[in-house]
Order: sequence, then C-alpha cells, then structure tokens
Amino acid sequence: MRQSQQMIVPNDELLCHQLPQTFATVGESDISWTEKLWGPIFKKDGSLQIDQGIGKYHNRNVMDMFAGVSRGVEQITVRASRVLGNDPERIGAGPLDYEVIEPLKKVRWTLAENDIQPISYDVVLTAVLPPFLEAKDAQREAAAFRVQSDVLRYHQLCTAEGTLTIDGETIEITPDEWYAYRDHSWGVRMDVGDPAPDVNKVQRLEGDFLLLWSPMYLVRPDGSHYEVHYYIQMEGTEVTYFSGFVNNPDGTQTPLNGLKDDLRFDPDNRRLLGGTLTFDAGWGRTRTLEIEPAGDTGFHLGTGLYFGFKGTRHGTYLGDHHEDGERFADVSDPKTAREVHQLRDCVIKVREGDAEGYGILESMVIGEHPRYGLTRETSFL
Repeated sequence: MRQSQQMIVPNDELLCHQLPQTFATVGESDISWTEKLWGPIFKKDGSLQIDQGIGKYHNRNVMDMFAGVSRGVEQITVRASRVLGNDPERIGAGPLDYEVIEPLKKVRWTLAENDIQPISYDVVLTAVLPPFLEAKDAQREAAAFRVQSDVLRYHQLCTAEGTLTIDGETIEITPDEWYAYRDHSWGVRMDVGDPAPDVNKVQRLEGDFLLLWSPMYLVRPDGSHYEVHYYIQMEGTEVTYFSGFVNNPDGTQTPLNGLKDDLRFDPDNRRLLGGTLTFDAGWGRTRTLEIEPAGDTGFHLGTGLYFGFKGTRHGTYLGDHHEDGERFADVSDPKTAREVHQLRDCVIKVREGDAEGYGILESMVIGEHPRYGLTRETSFL
C-alpha cells in the first residue's frame, strides 16, 4: 500500500523544503500554476536576437519550450512539448536545455541541432547586475472571484558568450557586443491552457488594454551603472498592475510610483517607434528616459505560444513528445503580425541625461488609444 500523498523525487535530497510536502507538490492545485524561464540574447546594434523560454506546468504534467531567432524582420522558431513526469529533473524539452553553472551568476542555454528549423546555439550568460525581484503580480478577475494571477518574478542583466548557427553559418556571440536578460517566474499565471468550457470566459483582451514591460540598463560617462525597470498593465484608463524600480549594482532598489509615457507605435502593426517614459520618483520628482528601437528585430512571442498560436497555448498537453516550428520572412507585414501577435521583445536604445544604454521592451496596445493615434479598427491581439 502506498500513502495517498507519497511521491519522493530527487530534489527531496536537498535541504530546501519550505512546506511539509515533497517537491512533487506545489502550493496550488490550480492548473494554471507555472514556473517559467525566459530570456532574450541580443546584439547591441539590434541586428540579431535570440529569444527562448521554458515552461513547467506542474499540475498539468507538461513541460514546453520555444526558441527562436529574430534577424531583421525575419523570425525563425522551434517549439517542443513533453510529459514532465517522464523526466522531472531535466530543465528542458525537445532540443532546448538550461543549465545553472553558478547560481544567480552564470547560466547556459543550448539549442541542439534539430530537424524543425536550421538554427542552433550554445550561449553562456554571465551576470552584470544582481537579480532583482519585481513587485508581486496579484490580480483577481474583474468580473469574478478567482485570483487569475499570483506570480513572483525576478530578472537579471547578463553579458552573453557563445555561438549561434543559422542555415549552416556560425556567428560568434561576444560579451563586448551582446547583452542578455534572464527572467524566472512562478505562480498562478494568466493565459495558460484553454479556458475551462463550463465557466464564464472573461475576455479582458477584447477591450482597451495596454502592457509594457521593460528592463533598461544605463551607463554614465564615469562608468557607474544602474537599471530602470517597470511593468505596467492597464485596462482602459485603470492601472491594474504596476511595478517600477531603479536597481543598483549593490542590490538595492529605489521604488518608482507610476509612469506617464509619450510613446509612438506604427498604426499598421503596432510596433514601437520610440518616445519618452516619465516616472514618478516620489516627493515631486520625476525621471525621464528617451527610448528608440535599436534595429528592425523584435521577436514576436505569439510563436512562443503567448496568447495562443495555431490552436494551442502554453501548457497544452500534446503527447509524450511533440516538436514543431516555422519561419516567417517578414513579421513586420501587418497580415503576418496578426498571425504572430503584436507582443514582441524589442531591443531598444535608452538615454537618461548623460547616461546611455540598452534594454528590451515588450508591448501590447490593444483596442483604441487616441493618445497613440491608434483606432479600434486597426486593433489586433
């Protein structure tokens, strides 16, 4: 006879327990519980970018991944999904793997050669700044009682070193020309799997919705450096979530209290064109940053299953092992942009006073936004 709660896994050998449970159990039975790794690796001139993510859906018994390359307006993506329980200790699926070399300081992403698309890479990320927690993302469904988001996340700026191969051509990735961000989050997450068929489906993305997420690394002429990070979600004119900090090399964080932006977006594909970000720094003070795209790259996360793609979504069970992918010649084309969704990781150049640097900006501007000159007729997910 086996106890009903009994399941011991290799992580139970470690002195890391925080609950009277084994590591076979997470703190929620919600099937939207997700632990996710994500990260862009990008050339500073904006000409080339790797994007990747791994999702562990503990209560779905699924692990999935995406990995891709944005080269100008071209985008190439590989995806895979597997049964988590078949190899619960592996951090990866299909051809993509993730290795922690030195906790919070050095990690490795590898995409093996595969039969899906002619891309592969082996890149080590080394920390430039400590990892920084963002404010916890806790949101309840507007028209119901369920907590739809209860996520904690940290991110970290790194340099990158390794190789990337596209169509048989190998490109050197060097720390002087490339940066990377890595992001680790866990908790109950929105938009995992299909909504349950017998509940009211809250269509929060059918209204006027704004999402901006951006870490920005800046260096002053004297060599001192820092990061400004923010994440904002709005439904109509209401801010439903905001996290903002100035992050310092010694690990300290100075909170930012709000954001007013003066951004510009292409009305046809809603790609970021640039603008300014003005933060409420408290006690009547403000901080204004100027941003502009570094190039034409910008990895569209729809092909990574964000908000659904080709009839599947994050965490969907696709069998013991599944792989697929595709190649788009021009994701800036409005028709193609509507297929791969507008949420994208855009490499940006940043300036605050005499400090300059680089960052990533994720944006979704859905619905009608007169201040951006965007109409409902041109809106898309």
